[in-house]
Amino acid sequence: MSEPLKIAMLSFHSCPLGMLGGKDTGGMNVYIQELAQELGRRGTIVDIYTRAHAPEHEPVIRLGQNVRLIHIETGLDEGIPKIAYYSYRQKFICGVEQFRNSANIRYDLIHSHYWLSGLAGKQLQEWWHVPHILMFHTLGAVKNAIGIGAEEPELRIENERELVESCERIVAATAREKDDLIHYYSAAQQKIAVIPCGVNLNLFKPMNKETARLELGLDHQKIILFVGRLDPLKGLEQLLKALAMLRGKEMPLLIVIGGDEYSESKIQSLQELAAGLKVQDSQRFLGAVAQKKLPLFYNAADICIMPSYYESFGLVALESLACGTPIIATDVGNMGNIIRHREAGFLINDNSPSVVASRITELLSQTGAQPGEAVQRQSVAAQYSWNSVTDMVVQEYSMLLARQRQQIPVSA
Repeated sequence: MSEPLKIAMLSFHSCPLGMLGGKDTGGMNVYIQELAQELGRRGTIVDIYTRAHAPEHEPVIRLGQNVRLIHIETGLDEGIPKIAYYSYRQKFICGVEQFRNSANIRYDLIHSHYWLSGLAGKQLQEWWHVPHILMFHTLGAVKNAIGIGAEEPELRIENERELVESCERIVAATAREKDDLIHYYSAAQQKIAVIPCGVNLNLFKPMNKETARLELGLDHQKIILFVGRLDPLKGLEQLLKALAMLRGKEMPLLIVIGGDEYSESKIQSLQELAAGLKVQDSQRFLGAVAQKKLPLFYNAADICIMPSYYESFGLVALESLACGTPIIATDVGNMGNIIRHREAGFLINDNSPSVVASRITELLSQTGAQPGEAVQRQSVAAQYSWNSVTDMVVQEYSMLLARQRQQIPVSA
């Protein structure tokens, strides 16, 4: 009987168990945990390495069958800028190797997430002589091209460029990301696999709207939902401005889910903007919410809105649709494929307040879901089950391992 496949999964800068919506927590965290657990159910052994952090977790946590989360001490101070993590990468790399060596584990493959983890994966690959597959999740050069928010430093972009050159296989969440890797980083087209993100259909599913609202303490007011980090790229300021254009007898309530202890100044800025627009009574900032509670909010909402300038994929849209709630989103990430039918919601070309407000008005004016609309939304989400996504990832693993056995260069 053959030995089970052993994967070292790296998420240096962000723990998969971090509360979603924080400054460093989002779709990537969901992706890592869901993929690892699905792999574990199939018999693959997965060790996820991340940095030790505050609040503290146990050094080693079982996340499911065959899956462990391992926290590595780096001495990194909480709250420092993400780019400063670069200086701590060697401590993380050595910590991973020390744990591996003490446990006498031999991994078959490294799967890194984000460029900081990619740097760790690159060095560990040289030590372990195993294939390395990398998913960037976001790209610094693309963020800078958009020009919203803080500029990404050249240190990041140069390291991303080197990783694109050296890594054996890259997973892009969308065809658009693949094009960006080729355009901004001169990536070899044949090195990139396009594999979408997935959605947990056991967690995100429809429930009675009134039941969800009762559990959340919400009334019968129309509800607009925003879920995401409070990052300028998410376009929340544009949504607040759109809200100000909806003044009327039945003003909807905007619920904002996202933010953590490092987001206080950003929340204050957004609340000041809302006050200046005179919509402070029509919005509610709830901070971060545990993922298992998110389906209540999606089901309670009339619309979920993603007015983003940039998304690497757009997992929130899938979660909303899986719950039967329509989505309004800018044409970013994978939205062009997800929102193909009008029943799913509206794909908008830009996030200008007037365009967002117009689409909100149109959706809220509908008296209720038309027959088959909720089913259509759920069927869109069902195409992105973690089972099907993992099938594609496993295929990439198998290809890399086969090439290694045959000693065929991946770029061939």
